[in-house]
Order: sequence, then C-alpha cells, then structure tokens
Amino acid sequence: MLYVSAAVFLGWILGTNNTASILGPGIATGVFHHRKITLIASIFVVLGAIVNGDEGLRNVSLLGSAGPYDGVIVLLCAGISMLLLTRLGFPASASQTVFGGLVGVGLVRIGAESMNWHTIVKFIVSWILTPFFAAMIAFFIYHVFAFWFRRIHKTHLQDVFIYIASWFAGLYDAYALGANNVANVTGPVLTQFNSIELAAFLGGLSIAFGVLTSGKRVINTVGKQIIALDHFSSLVAMLAQATALFIFSLVGIPVAASQAIVGGVIGAGYARGVKLSSRRTLLWMVSAWLLAPIVSGIIAASLCRIL
Repeated sequence: MLYVSAAVFLGWILGTNNTASILGPGIATGVFHHRKITLIASIFVVLGAIVNGDEGLRNVSLLGSAGPYDGVIVLLCAGISMLLLTRLGFPASASQTVFGGLVGVGLVRIGAESMNWHTIVKFIVSWILTPFFAAMIAFFIYHVFAFWFRRIHKTHLQDVFIYIASWFAGLYDAYALGANNVANVTGPVLTQFNSIELAAFLGGLSIAFGVLTSGKRVINTVGKQIIALDHFSSLVAMLAQATALFIFSLVGIPVAASQAIVGGVIGAGYARGVKLSSRRTLLWMVSAWLLAPIVSGIIAASLCRIL
C-alpha cells in the first residue's frame, strides 16, 4: 500500500496539472466543455498507458537505485514539487520532478560513479528538444491544414471540421499523455509490482483520476496567456503536442507535456503570424521547468539521507 499510495498521489497530481497541457487550448477557446472532454479523455489516458507505456516504464526503472523505499521517496518528493507549482498556476513537469528525485536519491545511495549517466543525458537532451520539436511540428501542421481548410468555403462545414478534428486531437493527446507519462508514475517503483502491465494500469488510472478532478487555473495559463489562439490554431497546437509525446513514448523517454504544449502553442501562433502575448508568463514557465528537478532532487536526497 505504501508503493501504491505514493504512485496514486503522483499520478493524481500529474493528471490534474497536465489536463491544461493536453486540453487547455481547446477548453480555453470554447471548443470543449470541460467536464465532458475530461470524462472521455480519462479513458484514453488509461488506454495509452496500457498499450504504449511499457518502454518508458522500463527506462525510468533503470534510473532507480537498490534501496527498498527509494521509489516511494522519489514519488512523494516529485508529487510535492508538482503540487507547489500547480498551486502557483503553472504547468509543472512530472518527468523533471521524478528525474530530479531519482538523481538525488541515486547520488545519496550509490554515488555519482555508479549512476547511469548515459540514460540521464538522454533524458536531459530530450527535454531540451521537446518544445522545439513540438513547435516545428505545429508550424508544419498549421500550413498543411490551412492549405486544405481554405478550400472549405462554407462556414458551417468549417465549424464542423474544427469541432470533429479538435475532439480527435484532444483524445489523441490524452492517449499520448498516458503512453508517455505513466513511466513517471510507476516507473520508479516498477520492481515492486508483479508485472509491467499492472504498473501501467495503475499508473494510467491514477493519471485519469487527476484529469477528472482538474481545475481551470492552469488551463487559462496555457490556453490564453502565452499566445492568443483561435479554434484552428488551438487544434494545431494539440495535434503537435500529441505527436511529440507519442513519438517520445515509442522510444521510451517520458517528456514534459507542459513543454510540448507550450512549443505547440508558440509554433501554431507564429505560423498564424501572432506574437507572444506575455514573455513574462513564458519566462516563469521556463523557470519552473529548470527549478523543478533541482528542488525535487534536493528534497529527495535530503529525505533519503535523513531516513
């Protein structure tokens, strides 16, 4: 129950926070009704975790040390760090808080010389690439979709296209979130479960519960305060984020959904010719991404040493 409780705690925080990342643009622009989309998206989160979450679970488990309660410490410290950032209204990264906790505990338990630095560097490089990768995808998708969208001359048909495509993008986002980020929830304690399928199922359920109980504060930050989006560009941003998350899940590297959606929003906005609404908001987000692994690592290392 100790391992399960810690995993459920982090999964709930992750789902609550990342609802803004996967559905924020659509909810903020009025395409989605908050409760309806979160209910259906929660099902796709579980499906993504079960079907495509195994590779990431294995990779995250490689970063853990041999201590019996190290995984619990990592999950609790990551959850606390995400909760603080969520309360401040900023999309936090479970990938970075879990990573920081794993590194912090590993340095205390096994020392720097025994750490799996190859995997650690691979994770860091992936985080740096995530927003740029999502922005490029969004820029490309925008121009491809716009070419065909302009050929729909009737307004009501355009509205139908946007509505149906946005629902597809939102559920694709939910699936990709479960596939990519379930590794953060149960990866650190994977060895405590009887099977990787059980770990994926529990992690997916935890994230889905967070999606169902999500609020609107972070949604407004993502959907309105970075770049002003219309319905078409919000669709593009969601598709770009989902594609980036899904590609990284195939190679087994959990990345930040918040970074992917910020990249998608910026890429879609610039393709449309709209500049940043608030550089200050963007800088605050980047600061949160930088501080998250450091804070989580320090807390986890300190708690591990004390215990």
